[in-house]
Amino acid sequence: MKSIYLDHAASTPVHPEVAKVMLNIMTEQYGNASSVHQFGRSAKRILNGARDNIAAFLGCSPDEWVFTGGGTESDNLALYGAAAAVSHKGKHIITTQIEHHAVLHTCEELEEKEGFKVTYLPVDSTGRVSVTDVEAALQEDTVLISVMYANNEVGTVQPIQEIGQLARERGILFHVDAVQALGALPITLRELPVDYMSFTAHKINGPQGIGGLYVRSGAPLHPRLHGGLQERGRRAGTENLAGAAGFAKAVEIAVKGLSERQQNMKLLRGRLLEELDTLIGRERYSLNGNTEEFLPSILNLSFPGAGTDVMLMNLDMEGIAAASGSACTSGSLEISHVLKAMGLPQNILESAIRFSIGLGNTTEEIEYVARKVETILNRLRK
Repeated sequence: MKSIYLDHAASTPVHPEVAKVMLNIMTEQYGNASSVHQFGRSAKRILNGARDNIAAFLGCSPDEWVFTGGGTESDNLALYGAAAAVSHKGKHIITTQIEHHAVLHTCEELEEKEGFKVTYLPVDSTGRVSVTDVEAALQEDTVLISVMYANNEVGTVQPIQEIGQLARERGILFHVDAVQALGALPITLRELPVDYMSFTAHKINGPQGIGGLYVRSGAPLHPRLHGGLQERGRRAGTENLAGAAGFAKAVEIAVKGLSERQQNMKLLRGRLLEELDTLIGRERYSLNGNTEEFLPSILNLSFPGAGTDVMLMNLDMEGIAAASGSACTSGSLEISHVLKAMGLPQNILESAIRFSIGLGNTTEEIEYVARKVETILNRLRK
């Protein structure tokens, strides 16, 4: 039986070049980057080199890059750190109903424990937030806006440039969760009206357990972790050398190969839709998300009449790995908060499957998946 991985939005296979870089460091470098002896200095050079490379490929200054333990920590650090830094100016935050729970739960915590007010903006039926709604939600005491670059469940890309420009005109800090966007969309940080942007390595064929937060020069940020002066006092703790170097290599590969990868993902995404149209007919499935502003790597489809859990189980039995939504919540059978926010019909909500494409996927695999979907749907109809 074939084994086909179509859950790259949850985590990706580590690129061989990334693994090679990391293995060299794990077997040859064991110094602490904060130590002053030769082993420490060697570790520091590796860390600084990784930071310099990431900054160069993402278009920011090395001083604006903070290594973290992953995307969730980056989101938490940005929101808590920014909110704490400007709470004396106001306590109103704007975000959307479709954010990753790393943002939503942090906002809830700021409401419950820090006295902030949070406006959770709705989205349209394609998962896109309106800039007009963002502007209408602004208050005199609004100090922070947080909107993801692209949604992790349906792939819809948000109007980050317009929202960021609005925030900048009003003197409001702007955070963007770009965990899914990195490696799928071009990102040049110095050209974006953004104060904070969150990233993680394991979505771009890098290692798990390492992330990053872009902090625009001059943007305030109070640290959440205490115990050392690492990362210019913004994130305490001994740095993950191998992770940082692996992340840097993954960013290099992702940025250099962006155009080719985008083209390939669009081809495979389109192929899956074409095959499904031929095999089961367009009337037997629904595409969830925006058809113009989307990540080519994510395809969220509903198959009315075939429950999400039943469909996933059957796909898994055929050797196909897909998901119901965010990997952080897909262990639960609860209906996606993203699809709920989009106001989709119940039969669409209860039958949604996310296919996400990435390194190693082929046209043959996509065609195989389409055939197995047809087989499963026909079996379930009996």
